[in-house]
Parts: sequence; structure tokens; C-alpha cells
Amino acid sequence: MADEKCTFCRIANGRLPSDIVERNDELVAFRDIDPMAPTHILIVPREHIATFNDATDDPALPGRMMLLARAIAKREGIADGGYRLVLNTGAEGGQSVDHMHLHLLGGRALGWPPG
Repeated sequence: MADEKCTFCRIANGRLPSDIVERNDELVAFRDIDPMAPTHILIVPREHIATFNDATDDPALPGRMMLLARAIAKREGIADGGYRLVLNTGAEGGQSVDHMHLHLLGGRALGWPPG
């Protein structure tokens, strides 16, 4: 179920404009408005799930998020050079929007540690 106050729910449901990369019945991928790399795409479930801690124990949804990220990385031309997937959880983990989302970052060498 969507949360009408949630920015990512509004993007996922087409109520807020965004640069959509891919959309299906379960997930929406769109370009980050404040990119941290030449390619920075967010993959979100259409259903409002505040954090990874709130997801069910079924690994299917996170798995499909990662598989979609891989497919997008290939289409964006960053798969062969390498890319990073990040799923921040909670404020201390760096999550700034209370809707579970997977970051796909690439297009340049990414340093370590990340933060």
C-alpha cells in the first residue's frame, strides 16, 4: 500500500515527475536528483516499506531489486566496468528517505570505504 506523504511512493505511482528508467508491477527505477556518480539510479518497491528492517523475511523482493539493478547496469553500459549497490537502513545507516530503496552507482571508479 502506498503512503501519499512519501516522496518515493508518489514517484512510484506516477504522482510526482521523475526520470523513470524502468517500471513494472512491483518496482520502479529512476535517476537520483542528487547523483553521487555519473550513473545513480534508485530502485524502489511500489509498496511502501519504510526500511529493509520492515521487509518480510521472504528474500524475493530484495532479490528482484538486485536483479533489476543488474539489468539496468548492463543497459546503462556500466556492468563491465563495475558498479556498486547500496541499501542504507535507518538514519545511522545513511537512509534519508523512509522508503526502502536500492542505489545503483557507477560510471566512475568508486572509493572505499564509502562513508
